[in-house]
Amino acid sequence: MNDFILEWSPDEKIISFGSIGIHWYSLMFLLAFFIGFQIMKKIYIKEKKDIALLDPFLVHMVLGTIIGARLGEVFFYNWNYFQNNLFEIFLPFKIDDSGWKFIGFRGLSSHGATIGIIISIIIYKIKYKYDSVLWIFDRLVIAVALGGMFVRIGNFFNSEIIGKFTNSDFGVIFLNRGDNLPRHPAQLYEAFGYLILFVFLALIYNKTKLSNKKGFIFGFFLTKLFSIRFIVEYVKESQGGIEETLGILSTGQWLSIPFIIFGLLLMMNSYKIKV
Repeated sequence: MNDFILEWSPDEKIISFGSIGIHWYSLMFLLAFFIGFQIMKKIYIKEKKDIALLDPFLVHMVLGTIIGARLGEVFFYNWNYFQNNLFEIFLPFKIDDSGWKFIGFRGLSSHGATIGIIISIIIYKIKYKYDSVLWIFDRLVIAVALGGMFVRIGNFFNSEIIGKFTNSDFGVIFLNRGDNLPRHPAQLYEAFGYLILFVFLALIYNKTKLSNKKGFIFGFFLTKLFSIRFIVEYVKESQGGIEETLGILSTGQWLSIPFIIFGLLLMMNSYKIKV
């Protein structure tokens, strides 16, 4: 086998209990939340905020992420299926004529997750009144960028959100999908991009005065993360969705454009906000 081609066929489950098991994807999600919580804890201690506020913060984050990601998958990518299988939207089971099968929540959308997080943190801010919502987002996105890396690694273990065929002696052969030709490891491209973004966000927060401009880090995050997503979409297999109607760009690219524009507006507006 060529040195630049990897044959990839991992067991998606770390451990199994009958038909139910713990998936690598689930572990990556847990790591994302755990490490993200630790990052936020350090930030709160550094800025002398009440750490007791972090427990309800985590609850809002988890609910916002999962509900938003799931609904994003349902309405942005697979409404044609879910409109006839409404019970499967929030159930970790697939139901058909042969009965039910535990499949977990594998259909999740990063764009939906972003919307869900924004809404959940706004609700959190209304209930726990301290600083501005932009102050929260400017710090939260540092953790979210790193969490995004773990989620994409989970996608790689699941052999999902795969790239197009490379038509060369480079790539990954996803044997679990029955492939025999190398594809772009699009999940790892995104994971690496999110890791670099995390480093930049941490440097901006810790080493520059830009962290004092409310909304700048949040805007920087939205602009760069969804630019990464937009670029990687060129080597991804189609995931369906609104691209079938709009054409030209993929669903992921169409959904990324509003976030990129919103991020640019936040960055520009941060220079007008008096701290």
